[in-house]
Amino acid sequence: MRNFRIGTTILAVVLIAFLASCGGAVYEAGTYTGEGKGHGGTIRLEVSVDKKSITDITIIDNPESDFSLPAINKLIDTAIEKNSGDIDSISGATETSAGVIAAIQSALAKAQTGEAVPQASQKESTGAQDISVDIAVIGSGGAGLSAAIEAKNAGAQVIIIEKLSVAGGNTNYATGGLNAAETRFQEEQGIEDSAELFFEDTMKGGKNINNPELVKVLTSRSNETVDWLTDLGADLSDVGRLGGASVNRTHRPKGGKAVGAHVTGTLQKVAEAAGVEIRLDNKAVALIHKSSTVTGVEVESPEGRYTITAKAVILATGGFGASQEKIVQYKPELKGFGTTNHPGATGDALDLVKGLNVALVDIEQIQTHPTVVPVRNTMITEAVRGNGAILVNRDAERFVSELETRDVVSDAELAQEGETAFLLFDQGVRDSLAAIEKYANSGLLTEGSSLEELATAMDMDAAVLEETVAAYNSYVAAGTDPDYGRANMPRQLTTAPYYMVEVGPAVHHTMGGIKIDTEARVIDKDGTPVPGLYAAGEVTGGVHGANRLGGNAMADITTFGRIAGLSAAQGK
Repeated sequence: MRNFRIGTTILAVVLIAFLASCGGAVYEAGTYTGEGKGHGGTIRLEVSVDKKSITDITIIDNPESDFSLPAINKLIDTAIEKNSGDIDSISGATETSAGVIAAIQSALAKAQTGEAVPQASQKESTGAQDISVDIAVIGSGGAGLSAAIEAKNAGAQVIIIEKLSVAGGNTNYATGGLNAAETRFQEEQGIEDSAELFFEDTMKGGKNINNPELVKVLTSRSNETVDWLTDLGADLSDVGRLGGASVNRTHRPKGGKAVGAHVTGTLQKVAEAAGVEIRLDNKAVALIHKSSTVTGVEVESPEGRYTITAKAVILATGGFGASQEKIVQYKPELKGFGTTNHPGATGDALDLVKGLNVALVDIEQIQTHPTVVPVRNTMITEAVRGNGAILVNRDAERFVSELETRDVVSDAELAQEGETAFLLFDQGVRDSLAAIEKYANSGLLTEGSSLEELATAMDMDAAVLEETVAAYNSYVAAGTDPDYGRANMPRQLTTAPYYMVEVGPAVHHTMGGIKIDTEARVIDKDGTPVPGLYAAGEVTGGVHGANRLGGNAMADITTFGRIAGLSAAQGK
C-alpha cells in the first residue's frame, strides 16, 4: 500500500507536466493536508492553493530536531516560489527533505484537477564576487561558530562558509552533553570534581596517547566554556554522566534534552546578531597561499567560483566519519560499517591542506559508537545508559559494564551472537531523559507492559530476562556490580512499561586529524606553525587519543573553537 501511494503521487506530478498545454483551473482552491516520513517521524503540512498556484504552506506536526527548521522553511519557500512539489532536497537534511517533499506532493495530489501547473521562471545568477575579510571560517558547526563569535568580539571582520544548506554540521546531531569540571552547575548540585580528575579520565580514556598539553587546555578551561555558553543563552544546567567519567560532569539542557542543536542554535543566533555573515551552500575547494602563508580560500557557490582574501583562515570542517573511502584508507577493518555522521563529514580539510606540508596526528584512530540502530544508523545517546539503561544479548543476559569506554562496549557487542545487542530501560529512565522521546516518535522502541511481554516481543527467554533485571536491581540497591563492575547505577528498572531497541557499533568519531598547538595554530611536519592557518574541533587530532569519551567532543569544539577565533584575530 505504501508503494502504491508513492506511485500515485508521482503519477499525479507526471500527469500535471503532461497536461502542460491545457487551460482552466489547476487546483480546487482550498487547504489540503499532506504527510511524509522524515528523520524523526511523520511530518504533516497544510498546503493552501487557489485555482492556479500554491499560496501558503503551514507546518502542522514537525518531529524533527530544531536545527532542521531552517531547511524545512527553505523547502517550503522553494515550493511556493516554483509552484511545485517537484523540488530538490537540501544537503545535510536528506531525510527531513524527503519527508517535507512527500508531504507537499501528497497535499498537491489531492488538490490538483488535472490541468498543468504553471511553473515559476528560474532566477538568473548574478555571478559570484571576490571579497576580502579579516578571517574566513570554513565550517559552521560548534567549532566554527564559536571561533567566529570570539573573532568578531575581538574586532575582526568574519565570514563563515558552509558547504551544506543547513548550518550546524555534526554538532546538530550531538545528544549526550558537554563535559566540564568545577562548574557552577556541579557546585549547585553538590558534585565534587576537579580539572585534574577530568584530565586523568580523558588521558585514560584515550589510552594515554593524547597530547597532554591539549588535554590540559580542554580540562582546565571547560568550565569557562560552560560559563560562556550560558551567558550567550544556552541551558547547560542538567548534569549527568557518560562512559569513562569518574563523576557527573556532562552538561546538557534541563530534562536531559539533546545538547547539540540547542548549542548550535544559540551560537548561530549570537553570531548573526553580531554581524557574522554565514554563507550556506558555499564549499571551500582550495586554500590560497603564498609560499607557506595562507592568504585566503577559493569557494564554489551556486553563483559560481570566487575568492575570499583573508588575513587568517580557520579550519572547522569536522572529521571524516562519513567518508567510507577515508575510513578504509586509515582503518581498513572498518570497511562496510555504518556511520552516525551527517553527510558533510567527509574530511575536506585533509584535502585542502595537502600542499602545505601540514602534519597529521593519530589519523588511524577512529571510534565506533556502540549504541547505533542497525540499518537506520540512528545513534542512541550514551546518556540513556548513563541514566540507567542496561545492555543484554540475545540470551537476555548482560555481558559488559554499560558505561565502559565506547571501544570496550563496541568490542563486547561484536563478540555477541549477531554482533549486536539490545538496550533495555524502563519508564523511569524514559522520564528522566527528554532525548528518548525522539526515538519513541521515530518508532525505534519496542514496548512491553511487563518484562515478560517485552521478552516475547523480542523473541527472548522471559524468565532469563526477568532474572537479569532482578539481579541488576539488586546491584543498584547494594551500590555495587559484582558481575561487571559498573560504577554508576542511578536507578532500578522497576517502572513499567519497559523498552528495548537493537543496537550495534557504527563509525562515530575520528580522533585523528590536523596537528595543532595550544593556540589552535596548525602545525607543519617540521613542527612550525603555518602562518595564517588555524583549526579547531574534530578536524584536529591529539585531544582524544585512541578513544574519545562521551561529552568531550562538545567541550573540544567549543573550547578550542574559541581559542582559534581569538588566536586568529590577534595574529598569534
